Amino acid sequence: MPKHSHSPALTKHHKIALAGVATLGAAALAFSAVPSSAETISSGAPRTAAKAAHGTEQIKDVTGTVTDQLALQNVKVEAIAAKKKATSAHQLHVAHLKKVHAAHVAHVKKAHATHVAHVHAAHAKHVAAVKKAAAKRAAQQAASRSAQRPQIQPVAAKTYANNLDGWIRQALDIMNAKGIPGSYSGLHRNIMRESSGNPNAINNWDINAINGIPSKGLLQVIPPTFATYHVSGTSWNIYDPVANITAAANYAAHRYGSIDNVNSAY
Repeated sequence: MPKHSHSPALTKHHKIALAGVATLGAAALAFSAVPSSAETISSGAPRTAAKAAHGTEQIKDVTGTVTDQLALQNVKVEAIAAKKKATSAHQLHVAHLKKVHAAHVAHVKKAHATHVAHVHAAHAKHVAAVKKAAAKRAAQQAASRSAQRPQIQPVAAKTYANNLDGWIRQALDIMNAKGIPGSYSGLHRNIMRESSGNPNAINNWDINAINGIPSKGLLQVIPPTFATYHVSGTSWNIYDPVANITAAANYAAHRYGSIDNVNSAY
């Protein structure tokens, strides 16, 4: 069984180069085998030897040229391989830079988000502290004002006796508040003359009665006069003692200057 020798595998570029060498060698041999038109064929060994020598030199030239071309082809192949390797390395470097950049951007975003959250938390804490301090200060100020404010003793409402004396005194207080002149003696004197102190007294015989508007109450006031000179804050009942006295005193002040100036029917 014959033995097979294992030779290293040839690349595509090497196969192409060897095919070129084979083609050029065959062309050289064919060219050396054809005689030139300028030469004559003669018999004898010397001529044959000269042709053989000439053909050998041509083969050597062709072989050298093919070798140079093969070497140049190898240089080109190596240059292409180096360029591919450099391109691959560049691509790996770009990919690495992109990865580093993406990691840096993610880190910056995370750091920014953390910082923003910290700022918001600090701001909320500060606002809460300010509000708490303001509330505490307001409470202290309120307590201070309360301590400084003098204690006002409640004043009991003034009471009046439900009799002629009490009615006159209550009417005088209202008259003083409203600026209506008059004195206790002036009121008492006119009341006793007009009604003898009877708050329900009514005159049914004088001209006012004839005209349908009889005089009524302590100071015998006719309804139109009572309505015109009624003092605000008092009753609208003409028989009410205080309302009757204050309305009559108000009328006398407008007409006579004061109830104290009235000594007869008015």
